Amino acid sequence: MADTRRVITGDERRARLGVRHRLAASARAAGAEEVTDALVALHATDPASVFLSVGARLREVEGDADPVTGLERALYEDRTLTRMHGMRHTIFVFPTGLTPAVHASTTRDVAARERASLERHLTAGSDHDAAWLKETEELLLAELAARGEATGAELGEAVPRLRAQYLYGIGTRQEGYQSLSSRLLRVLGMEGRIARGRPQGSWNSSRFRWTLAPGLPDPADADAHAELVRRWLAAFGPATEADLKWWTGWKVTDVRKALAAVGAEQVDLAEGTGHVLPGDTGPVAAPEPWAALLPCLDPTAMGWVRRDWYLDPDHRAALFDRSGNIGPTVWWNGRIVGGWAQRADGEIVWRLLDDVGTEAGAAVAAEATRLSSWVGAVRVTPRFRTPLEKELAAGE
Repeated sequence: MADTRRVITGDERRARLGVRHRLAASARAAGAEEVTDALVALHATDPASVFLSVGARLREVEGDADPVTGLERALYEDRTLTRMHGMRHTIFVFPTGLTPAVHASTTRDVAARERASLERHLTAGSDHDAAWLKETEELLLAELAARGEATGAELGEAVPRLRAQYLYGIGTRQEGYQSLSSRLLRVLGMEGRIARGRPQGSWNSSRFRWTLAPGLPDPADADAHAELVRRWLAAFGPATEADLKWWTGWKVTDVRKALAAVGAEQVDLAEGTGHVLPGDTGPVAAPEPWAALLPCLDPTAMGWVRRDWYLDPDHRAALFDRSGNIGPTVWWNGRIVGGWAQRADGEIVWRLLDDVGTEAGAAVAAEATRLSSWVGAVRVTPRFRTPLEKELAAGE
């Protein structure tokens, strides 16, 4: 029997990307919640990236629609968005309604391993044990309940036990002393017992206050896996098993079970078999030409492990660091065509790595102006610096 699977070309995938990732001007969103819902999650390892990812996708970037105002309201007042550990041990911002599925499918197992590791290293590298650790975390949680919110330093002052140190990695090249405070806060955050609140300083600060977290519903594992895959395929499909396994950090068996649970349909891609949601095999009309300046670790740039359909392999060395983190990128019609940076005086500068014509150059310049209009006096230096970003920032 002849294979009747539909072929989805790179052009069609780029059209989907422009529309579904809210990057084409006609597809831009009204607010931070709409952007986050469209992308499933925003990478938050670098706090500035969350705001820059949202700002690139908003119809307006002024007044109440300003990315900082809207995103801070959603994160810290309305609580419609939540910052927490998710896939691949990484911090993301999720729609709050999706956090139970993320926790049950992904974070819960990682948290259990993190707690076991902490208890093992604490017992081996100090005079303390798991019972002492439990007493310490109860003191920490009681202090947070009394204060409402606190920084790690404030908690360390109030609960001196948190300043205890233990010898980590005994007998290995990584051997050295670690502070209990940061490791325990990380574990409690991954367990969903505490949450990162408003940071100290500007919106690009990583010095977060901590608060008690509301309890999470506990869906069945299979339901949680299926829900996350359903949401991801709606935004990132078509994609391969390898893409989904990389993005989630799951075992391939969990990926396959979740694909079956949502009834995913197979399609043909240049790199092999892809998957889409049921009924999502039809073409998507290409939007108008569009440009975007996306930050380091933007969800679109980091959405797939196989990237040749939107990134020329010759550009990887300039745009990625040695650990595989992508830096700030310039996009034109669904392809990465360059990189950008902010200099010390605040100027947004960019370099095109492909000859994409005068229309693209003008569109990129307009996006740089739009970015400057709301970033203002804040200086943004990516946490993961790449060769091209460092070169541009230095004025070379």
